Amino acid sequence: MGEVIAITSGKGGVGKTTLAANIGAGLASNGKKTVLIDTDLGLRNLDILTGQENLIVYNLVDVIKGSCPFNQALLKHEQYDAFYLLPAAQMKDKSAITAEQLKKLAVELKEQFDYIILDCPPGIEQGFQNAVAAADRAFIIATPTVASVRAADRVRGLIEKNGLRNCDLILNRVRMDLIKRGDMMSIEDVTELLPIPLLGVLPEDEHVLVSENKKSLVLEVDCPTAKACRNICKRIEGEEVPFLDLGTGRHLFSKFSGIFRK
Repeated sequence: MGEVIAITSGKGGVGKTTLAANIGAGLASNGKKTVLIDTDLGLRNLDILTGQENLIVYNLVDVIKGSCPFNQALLKHEQYDAFYLLPAAQMKDKSAITAEQLKKLAVELKEQFDYIILDCPPGIEQGFQNAVAAADRAFIIATPTVASVRAADRVRGLIEKNGLRNCDLILNRVRMDLIKRGDMMSIEDVTELLPIPLLGVLPEDEHVLVSENKKSLVLEVDCPTAKACRNICKRIEGEEVPFLDLGTGRHLFSKFSGIFRK
């Protein structure tokens, strides 16, 4: 049986969708059959990040409503044999899918896939609630800003209220120069405020923007973000991998080396 992972954020602009795409591709490159589902009805983006926007015939709503079987709507990535995308509907209202319908689909997909990744819309509205209801595990994406951390803590509370206790934090767009100057929250500051395991830390990286503009995955580039994404995938699989040294030295990151779940 596969595992359903909801990738969430309390607010937009934290890199959630980019990380969802690259984590999915990373798991697939490790031989895990992975399907990435865009649950942001009306505002789909994953098809652009994976370079598949011109290949869409059917979408998530078509599958939910029984217009086609899910395997007919899946888009297989040309570079990763085990990586599939189920795109969102571009012209549907966010209420077109219920939590029960998404849960039912997730159960079916777990029979054929090792990982089902649900890319949630930002915020805590219907799309978020649907994904959390269907998930076995949740990743909260945040940046080291007061607003993002506060929103992430709100999301954490709602996830736990929903009965989902398996929740991890991924801290994105970290700039060590700002942390050293005292102009950005440190990794330690964030983890003290958000009492959930730290799964990954990623730097601010211009390669992300370049890859998105080229409609490709940053995982294909030799850069810090790609390395951090691959390490996250290894941790998801239970491997204990050191966090990347982003300029603070080994001591700070060694403190986090054992707090992610196996």
